[in-house]
Amino acid sequence: MDSGESVANSATSGRATHALLLTFILLATPLAGCTGLASTTPIADITADRTTVNVGETVNFDARGSSTPEPTIIDKYVWDFGEGEKRTTSTGITFHTFAESGNHDVEVEVFNDEGESDRASIGIFVNSPPIVVLDMPGYVRTNETATIDASASYDPEGGGVEYIWDLDLAFDRNGDGDPANDADSTASSVEISSADSGNQTGRLTLIDDNGATTTQTWSLMVVKRMFNVVWEEQHISVEWNGHTEQGESTVNQHIPGEGARIMQVNATLTLARDLLPIHWPEDNFTLRLNVPMTGWTTSAQTAQDNVTLNATARIDRGEMNPWPESGYTVSADSSESLIASLLNEAGARFGQGEWVWTVTADECDPDIPIDGLDPDTGNDWTLTIDYVILIPRVSEVGV
Repeated sequence: MDSGESVANSATSGRATHALLLTFILLATPLAGCTGLASTTPIADITADRTTVNVGETVNFDARGSSTPEPTIIDKYVWDFGEGEKRTTSTGITFHTFAESGNHDVEVEVFNDEGESDRASIGIFVNSPPIVVLDMPGYVRTNETATIDASASYDPEGGGVEYIWDLDLAFDRNGDGDPANDADSTASSVEISSADSGNQTGRLTLIDDNGATTTQTWSLMVVKRMFNVVWEEQHISVEWNGHTEQGESTVNQHIPGEGARIMQVNATLTLARDLLPIHWPEDNFTLRLNVPMTGWTTSAQTAQDNVTLNATARIDRGEMNPWPESGYTVSADSSESLIASLLNEAGARFGQGEWVWTVTADECDPDIPIDGLDPDTGNDWTLTIDYVILIPRVSEVGV
């Protein structure tokens, strides 16, 4: 080989080596990017303080575990909570209150100052609260039992439910100062009855197996009953007998008008004849009446028209109260409350309560002494009292 051919081969070999080196460099450059040796792409990371919550509860999210290669820095986090709400923060922590039940994928997209980003997500299960289904009447009468049935209530996820009933929000049964948190029953249905008309309001709370609660307030209308009123007239008599010595008194007491309206009274005190009735006039007695609740006090003294009659004292009074209408219909919570209102009607309560009758021997005239002694130092007497009363009779109608 001559020197010219040798130079030519050497030049050709040099050009081939340079071409191989250039090809290697071109191939090596993309391979370095694939291995991350020169990448500035961040790596997103997300965690949550809990992954199962009830509707209305809050979850705290943390993406501070995300990273980006130096010299880049993470400058924002874009959050998507899966309920249509998105939020951008400059720090890696945030929170969200879930309003919709079901499974939600919460995603965070992490951006660095080069505009590159990465995404990470976490699943959150939001438990729906139980559903209250009440079956109850529209109204009941006073002292009538109503059933409120919640057994058709359910947990949408298929779990069991617990029942807590507060049957009267106006009454603090447990004495803690809050009338709205009593646990009167834990059954699926309850029975209630009210002696008073009006609206009775209560509350039912359902709790599912995940602790989710639903509270529903209910109101039951309690209506009055209808009664027919008839006043029945009755005559009653009371009689007492006794013996009272000179200067002494005998007291008898009773309640003549209990459960009735007193309309008239006629009382007669009759003295027995003297043992030796040769003296005239006969003994003098006083009959006194006191009705404390009414404030009525009166008295009468015995008198004798002639020697053939016994001495008597009389107390009479009529029209003590107004005569009521009879045979009408009226509404009331109960027959007992209606009777009580009739008997306590303003201006018609005269004569109520205890009546106190006192017989006093004021002066017993001496009889002819026997062996120097008065054989009859007192006297026998009889007190007869006649009353006219009205008794209210009520009967329920429209049942």
